[in-house]
Amino acid sequence: MNSTLHTELSGLRAEIDSIDCQMLDLLSRRAHCAQEVGKIKSRHGEAGFPYRPEREAQVLRGIAELNPGPLPEGAIRQIFREVMSACLALELPLKVAYLGPAGTFSESASRRHFGSAPTFLPQASIDEVFRAVESNHAHYGVVPVENSSEGAVGSTLDLLLAHSLQVCGEVQLRIHHHLLSNASEIGAIRRLYSHAQSLAQCHEWLNGNLAHLPRVPVASNAEAARMAAEDPESCAIAGEAAADLYGLGKLATNIEDDPGNSTRFLVISHHSANPSGQDKTSLVCSAPNRPGAVFDLLEPLARHGVDMSRLQSRPAPDGMWEYVFYIDLIGHRDDASVAAALAELRERAAFLKILGSYPVAG
Repeated sequence: MNSTLHTELSGLRAEIDSIDCQMLDLLSRRAHCAQEVGKIKSRHGEAGFPYRPEREAQVLRGIAELNPGPLPEGAIRQIFREVMSACLALELPLKVAYLGPAGTFSESASRRHFGSAPTFLPQASIDEVFRAVESNHAHYGVVPVENSSEGAVGSTLDLLLAHSLQVCGEVQLRIHHHLLSNASEIGAIRRLYSHAQSLAQCHEWLNGNLAHLPRVPVASNAEAARMAAEDPESCAIAGEAAADLYGLGKLATNIEDDPGNSTRFLVISHHSANPSGQDKTSLVCSAPNRPGAVFDLLEPLARHGVDMSRLQSRPAPDGMWEYVFYIDLIGHRDDASVAAALAELRERAAFLKILGSYPVAG
């Protein structure tokens, strides 16, 4: 290394070292503040509720707005998410249940929302996620509710109706599927493992590139990756987390047919969230069996200027040819316009259940 280069780099590295020390001091001060917050909550009987979705959403939005660059917004959000996650763990180490096994997109969504500090508990089914939270084995649960290509996840909708848990957050996750294997080339592969939904999401790519290959449906993409790791003549469709977990190479990346493919996840708990300024409210209701009943349900929303971002009908579990309607509204249930519309909707609906209000996913 020539002397001029060494001199220039030495000055910058010394400045970086100084900044790192300042950052460490500031992080420690923030952590001490978080501990004091925990003590105050404990004195007021709220020690078991350290995680406030609305507060974290406000912090992340504020930081993103203040970001001067050159780091992109996504990187800034991720850094501050991890800082908040570590500080929150000083108040109460969280347990988060998700649809397992390890390496699934549900785990990726859980870590994206909560950071890496909690203990993550994989569950065998969506029903088990609900049970883990309802029994207080986990503080929170993360479950898929809809995919941009495949539509709603019916089991999640049914369980939201059946259980008393509330929705307190949402996660939007871009879904990128990769072709994973220990084989060095596609020509050496004799079979493909994948979850049925991923097979559907990669259908055109598979027909164009691996039409001859037998497709073996399995319980999850993480399970597909595990099987491919043990079978050198196979491959799997799975995501980045499964590739890292099982040490598999990528024979092809981003093979999903829809480049905008994404899945929406809900965070469930025993509580909803307070207003954050950018919120959604989810509910489920049914209409009386008479002409114009569905119009009567929706009319108060339009009259009070409440935007509806989602309307999903589903057969009611207790009546043949009867339907319930899952609705997402823009706004918090405590917002004046939303509260007024919900009050009228409650009078008109044969059944109404508010599933929760929560911050819109960043």
